[in-house]
Amino acid sequence: MDAFAFSTAQKIILLIIPLIFAITVHEAAHGYVANMFGDPTAKMMGRLTLNPIKHIDPVGTLLIPGALILAMFMVGNRFIFGWAKPVPVTWQNLRNPRRDMALVALAGPGVNFLMAIAWGAIAKFGIMILDDQQMLGLSLAYMGLMGILINLVLMVLNLIPIPPLDGSRVVASLLPPKTAYHYNRIEPYGFFILIALLVTNILPMIIAPPMMFLYHLITVVFGLRV
Repeated sequence: MDAFAFSTAQKIILLIIPLIFAITVHEAAHGYVANMFGDPTAKMMGRLTLNPIKHIDPVGTLLIPGALILAMFMVGNRFIFGWAKPVPVTWQNLRNPRRDMALVALAGPGVNFLMAIAWGAIAKFGIMILDDQQMLGLSLAYMGLMGILINLVLMVLNLIPIPPLDGSRVVASLLPPKTAYHYNRIEPYGFFILIALLVTNILPMIIAPPMMFLYHLITVVFGLRV
């Protein structure tokens, strides 16, 4: 695949599409599963939708990912992440709060994995039509490969057990209630912990091995020439 066929602006556009969906569908999945287990909070607030506009956070969905995408092309940054407005979940409404909260949390990373597979299929389709529709094929292939990467990064990132990431909700559900309470008190500092891990390059080192393993697996399954 010849990514050099695209200008920087075109590459940014092709990156933004899977990034927006990766972030916003992740949040919608939390709401759908919470509603399934008895909490209608997200539904009542109009968040059970795949419309990205309902989930966009100006900083986490636009500003930070946009800056990281620009840094990718300007200084070679290889790490992109972001977040949407968290879907509200009233855990007391859940039928089995400790178990169901873990399942609600896992819904986000789970849907990112499914989207990574879907983008693999899109990339494969793009490669298949290259001979007849070169520009369309290149666009779909490039966007598909970026979609795989972005969704896997978000999946693995969110499974890190640092509150308020999804992995911490799973860990808290497995801990005794008193221990879980103290563990969740880390949440106000979670963002700063993540920033510290990012600027010290520890966060990419944590995420890269599982993400690259899954990326290789998906590209092999779809027979992508990368």
